[in-house]
Amino acid sequence: METPSIKNVRKGKGGISKKSDSELIKRYLESRDSAYFSMLYNKYSGKIYSKCISLLKNEALAQDATQDIFIKIYLNLTKFSERSKFSTWVYSITYNYCIDFLRRKKKEKNLFSDEMENPPDIVEDVPDNELLEMEVSRLKVVLEKVPVGDKAILLMKYQDEMSIKEIAAALDKSESAIKMKIKRAKHKAQKIYKEIFSNI
Repeated sequence: METPSIKNVRKGKGGISKKSDSELIKRYLESRDSAYFSMLYNKYSGKIYSKCISLLKNEALAQDATQDIFIKIYLNLTKFSERSKFSTWVYSITYNYCIDFLRRKKKEKNLFSDEMENPPDIVEDVPDNELLEMEVSRLKVVLEKVPVGDKAILLMKYQDEMSIKEIAAALDKSESAIKMKIKRAKHKAQKIYKEIFSNI
């Protein structure tokens, strides 16, 4: 099957079905009617593209990544077991793709490094509300300043509402390592926020 063009999706062509993700997947796997998969594409391509451009910081790379990710989703759709939400599964594939891409390019050699398993001394935890109560415009600025690995894990936790268990599975790390990584990422975000906005 040929997946729809991302350009078409970004222009809003094609309707978004009111059917649930599970129903669309079931109908597609039963009928192999590409219209059902196209509905999933229309629903998620914009969100995936947004995450890709946020991490890869390049429009052309993000467009290519979105297409590659949907090929992965298409080829592995029969493996989706519904043990998690479809959106969680999709975002796990997205983050892993971007992380692997950055590793291959060696732009971020230590992305999710062994520091997660053997972290140095950690400061006190930053309460979630300190991040969640930041103005959206300011939070976007902060997220652009934190290392991409920290940004990815904060997006997983607070934007995509993935559980610690789901993040650990997506990144192939222990749950304790993920908890520590989130703790460190929140501290970095708070520090950057104070540095930029404390005098405003």
